[in-house]
Amino acid sequence: MELAGKVAYITGGTKGIGFGIAESLLQQGMKVAISGRSKEGVEKAVQVLNNKENVLGLCSNVSVLKDEEEAIKEVLKTWSRLDVVIANAGVGHFAPIDEMKEEAWHQMINTNLNGVFHTLKASVEALKTTEGYYMTVASLAGTNFFAQGAGYNATKYGVVGFTQAAMLDLRKYNIKATTIMPGSVSTHFNNNEPSDKDTWKIQPEDIGKLVVDLLLMHPRTLPSKIEVRPSRPDLK
Repeated sequence: MELAGKVAYITGGTKGIGFGIAESLLQQGMKVAISGRSKEGVEKAVQVLNNKENVLGLCSNVSVLKDEEEAIKEVLKTWSRLDVVIANAGVGHFAPIDEMKEEAWHQMINTNLNGVFHTLKASVEALKTTEGYYMTVASLAGTNFFAQGAGYNATKYGVVGFTQAAMLDLRKYNIKATTIMPGSVSTHFNNNEPSDKDTWKIQPEDIGKLVVDLLLMHPRTLPSKIEVRPSRPDLK
């Protein structure tokens, strides 16, 4: 794929992994729409990206299909095409299963799992037109389970399964689909404040570079599921 001039939509694009991907795609000359639930957060991220011509900020809650449909309509209205969709938005709540709150469980299901479906459902017809690329950001937690992570593990396991099945459905339209499964990433996830203590972790720009590499890969080749982890976790 020639990236310059192509259009991407990234959910959860106002910070962390989504923001790192947005920066990497902009460096390749792409036009990038980022979405988030907070208007203030979206406006701040657009300001930091500082590329008015090629950045579009949108408010959308991925757990609501209508929000995602409206976001995609705005992307198409602005740039008349959509080539890449990255379903990155996610939340995590961690507690022993007997202590997990029902609202925490449902928020993870609605955001992490229903959200990837809503994002694809809203964008799939546009991706058929451009023979585009759909990516989800899952987690190593989707296969490596841990105590107090039942809800998060379940949703990320679901994202992996959903994306692999969607890949089989979509390739007849020449749409690629990949799920990326990062390990520890230096972000604000789970109330972390990125600092020097996180230098051993994957950095958001590393995932951005990975996305660029996937987009530049020859059309005949599809890495459909990618695990990526810190190379030296013992350095922490």
